[in-house]
Amino acid sequence: MSQPSSHQASSLRADLRAIVDWIKPGSHLLDLGCGDGALLAYLQREKQITGYGVEIHIAKVNECIDRGVNVIHADIEAGLSEFADNSFDYVVMNQTLQATHYPSDLLGEMLRIGKQGIVTLPNFGHWRCRVQLGLQGKMPVSAALPSAWYETENLHLCSLNDFDRLCADLDLKVLERQVLNHRHARGGMAATLFPNLFGEVALYRVARQ
Repeated sequence: MSQPSSHQASSLRADLRAIVDWIKPGSHLLDLGCGDGALLAYLQREKQITGYGVEIHIAKVNECIDRGVNVIHADIEAGLSEFADNSFDYVVMNQTLQATHYPSDLLGEMLRIGKQGIVTLPNFGHWRCRVQLGLQGKMPVSAALPSAWYETENLHLCSLNDFDRLCADLDLKVLERQVLNHRHARGGMAATLFPNLFGEVALYRVARQ
């Protein structure tokens, strides 16, 4: 298998590069809210995965098609009943779960149709969010939450502690967690020791108990 070039790897955002590290070559994968298909295209080329993306915005669907990605134009909140139980090795939701109306239901569906789920989400417990809300009295705007409150698609923002509790309530096992700091880089002592305070974006790999 060819190794990804440094240019190809650097073309992916840090959170997408972290997801790539978790995916085994030759896997079958479903990407919910796949956007422009950059992650799927990369995985197809570099790890020979098979699978589909699901995307609601037609402009993004067209970008997926241009990249050679198999994509379904659909609203993931309308249900995933067309997918059989355990039909994918991984189901990915990158920066999408917090923008849905019923995150717990969708997380359950992810792990009905996938053996493992990979979720990335912004951390509302990050210290910059706390400062803006606590001292300035306004909804936070940051690199991970770039839109004003009246423009954002996010409906259910949460902290890392909140998501950990949700996984426990749903009896899900957190197999691995990766926390990115304010520069969206992996590692860093502060983010490692105090992830809910210094982690700006979190990635979770989860499975049923």
